[in-house]
Amino acid sequence: MISLKKHFAVSALALAVLSGCAATADASKVASEKPQTANFLPPLATPPKADQALTLNQIMANPDWMGIFAKGAYWSDDGRSVYFERQASNAPLTSYYQQALNGEARELALDELHQASQKDGVLDNGKQRKAYIYQGNLFVKNLSDGSIRQLTRTNTAIDGVRFLNNGDLAYWQGDAIFRIHGDTGLTEQLADIKMSKAPQGVQEPSSYIAKQQHRLINYVALQQQNAKDKQAYQEKLQAADASMSAKSWFLGDSEVVSELSLSPDGRYVLLSLTDKDYSWRKDHDIMPNYLGKDGYVDPVPVRARVAEDKAPGERLVVLDLKTHQQINVTIEGLTGFDEDVLAKVKAENAKARGETYKSEKAPRKVQLMQDWGWSQSAIQWHPTENRVLVMLETLDNKDRWIAEVKLEQGKLVTEHRLHDDAWVNYDYNQFGWLPDGSIYYLSEETGFSHLYLKSQGGKAQALTQGKFVVSDISLSPDNKFIYYRANKNHPGIYNVYRVALDSGKDEQLTQWDGNLEYVLSPDGDKLLLTASRRTEPSELFVQTIGGELQQLTHYTSDAFKSYPWQAPNVVAVPSTHGAGEVHARVYLPQGYDASSAKTYPAVVFNHGAGYLQNADYGFSGYFREFMFHNLLTQQGYVVLDMDYRGSKGYGRDWRTAIYRNMGHPEVEDLKDGVSWLAANAKVDPKRVGTYGGSYGGFLTFMSLFTEPELFQAGAALRPVADWAHYNAAYTSNILNTPDDDAIAYERSSPIEHAQGLNKPLLIMSGVMDDNVFFQDSVRMVQHLIELEKPQFETAIYPVEPHGFRQPSSWLDEYRRIFKLFEAELK
Repeated sequence: MISLKKHFAVSALALAVLSGCAATADASKVASEKPQTANFLPPLATPPKADQALTLNQIMANPDWMGIFAKGAYWSDDGRSVYFERQASNAPLTSYYQQALNGEARELALDELHQASQKDGVLDNGKQRKAYIYQGNLFVKNLSDGSIRQLTRTNTAIDGVRFLNNGDLAYWQGDAIFRIHGDTGLTEQLADIKMSKAPQGVQEPSSYIAKQQHRLINYVALQQQNAKDKQAYQEKLQAADASMSAKSWFLGDSEVVSELSLSPDGRYVLLSLTDKDYSWRKDHDIMPNYLGKDGYVDPVPVRARVAEDKAPGERLVVLDLKTHQQINVTIEGLTGFDEDVLAKVKAENAKARGETYKSEKAPRKVQLMQDWGWSQSAIQWHPTENRVLVMLETLDNKDRWIAEVKLEQGKLVTEHRLHDDAWVNYDYNQFGWLPDGSIYYLSEETGFSHLYLKSQGGKAQALTQGKFVVSDISLSPDNKFIYYRANKNHPGIYNVYRVALDSGKDEQLTQWDGNLEYVLSPDGDKLLLTASRRTEPSELFVQTIGGELQQLTHYTSDAFKSYPWQAPNVVAVPSTHGAGEVHARVYLPQGYDASSAKTYPAVVFNHGAGYLQNADYGFSGYFREFMFHNLLTQQGYVVLDMDYRGSKGYGRDWRTAIYRNMGHPEVEDLKDGVSWLAANAKVDPKRVGTYGGSYGGFLTFMSLFTEPELFQAGAALRPVADWAHYNAAYTSNILNTPDDDAIAYERSSPIEHAQGLNKPLLIMSGVMDDNVFFQDSVRMVQHLIELEKPQFETAIYPVEPHGFRQPSSWLDEYRRIFKLFEAELK
């Protein structure tokens, strides 16, 4: 490794931090959680006094010391209790709990788990029964008395289930669909879908020799006639005898079923098919595991890179089980289905190659919407009628449609088109039916995700509007309200609201001052909240609509609660680059004095994922970093954590500001952040460092490479070095594909800008990272070597994936980061 110039010049106090020799924290009170306004101005809130020093050993230890928290919470069917899960960080198995609203949680025994596996169950039309799948088998619960019947006990897992209009139950296993008749208990196979060519049946002789054989040899001719008679008889029997199982469907051998959905009366099946030869990886898509259990190097399969991933799209097919008719659905009914939406991009890239691009209309590849945040299907049947909506997206990421499938004609009718010149969001795509045939949906068409209602044959009506983001919509059990989550009062504060569908009245239901998620109770009169604040990890709460908030769980440990954690100031940094305001968290050093002439060093943290919100009033998912930032303040640092452009929670234009230009608007925001620190937090702009993981590691690269005087040092954890090597699902949205838009990839990939490095850089990667491949760091290191850059070091973690698992790895990583900052910023 190449040494950093002051790598070991650390203070005695810093050595204590690294070695972990500190006493247990005292019982000082947690800092005030009162939110500040978006246009926050100095003076900044003074951090609480911490008499006991934090240590890296404590912060990076097994996080169970903070508490083992409730996750995945949902309501019991009677609304009197909640279910949730807990899992220790190193435990291979999850434990499941039930807690009454006025009682203590109890862990469920193994033989009780099937009773709790109802989170994704389906109700019959009368809402008297719930069907659900547990361990691949089918169960039905009578909601009036709570009794449960197991209907299957097989080793072949059931994939889906629904109640039919008449109360019968339908389910599917693989590509076979079954119906259980409620009156007789008979199990009937509705459809047997085979992705193969149809059998030929009895073939007539075709060659001269075969025809001669049949003409001259009576025995051969008789066998042929007998076979034809048997085939004809079987066909007549199939048509005449109701006891026979349904005829098989042979849909060819070139595709596979990617999704299957059955109509409410069991007559129609809607299929989404895709090319069977498409693979998410190729033979060379592997990474080496140098510590295999047998002592050898194991080649581990990984996903394809965006430069090679050629997704084929999907097509829709309707099967009419009554007439045994196959109806192929055409896409011409999608408004703009054949537009050349990448014409300007392709022309720009062609010009760069010295070529000319000629734009022509052609059908685009589509697929069912792949939303990253929902659990619903992109196929939504009307609750009682044979009407179905689908949400489709183009593989070029520029259009999203909600369309009705005309089942008998195989045509699509566009109900809503959302077009984005950058990319349609991979979030905020919920939609559904109301019983009267109206549809509701989320759309970013105004620049922010909002809720819309569209009556049958009418125009869309906005039920919410404003500069805030609506998400997580839920239709009330009586179909009178739509509940939703939004950040109306501040981009970093979320609450639950509902809008009345008849009057449009909108009301706020919770008064939380942090971040939260919610689940509406089965009767629609209570909310189950998973809620947190800046210094308070998520706990479960229940609130009756119009009533008081009641805390259900108390899993945060006394050890964690007793420490006086600093609640970061949430500020709005003015942009000098036309971006308005950049929201950020600011942590101040212990003993901070705004009137002193003293200036402080600072660290800028870059959150991961790109599209993620971290500068909010909830407890950060980066809990180790939150504690590390508190530790840094004890060592005299100011810490800044920005929701740079591209981050979630601020609307479409904030998200798409990085289109074809990743790493440049974000670095502009970081520049404004450093300037703000110098003007408002007494930071010496010549003593600022930066770090982050994944997308944050990418931004560390881009900052040091493209603005080499902005930071004095940087640590890039599991960093993206070349976007052409990342996955297609994420990258093609923002940069298109390398074949179409090489300019965007070269503009946005750090490896193309590495010649700008002139400050110390630490690169750290897990060898078993199947998200951002270790190869990214290997290629970057070799490139820096060939550029003869002496300012970098590397550290590798042989057993770690993208998210580290071993406390020892976390500790080693952050020891190195801390040493870097101590050496370069003080």
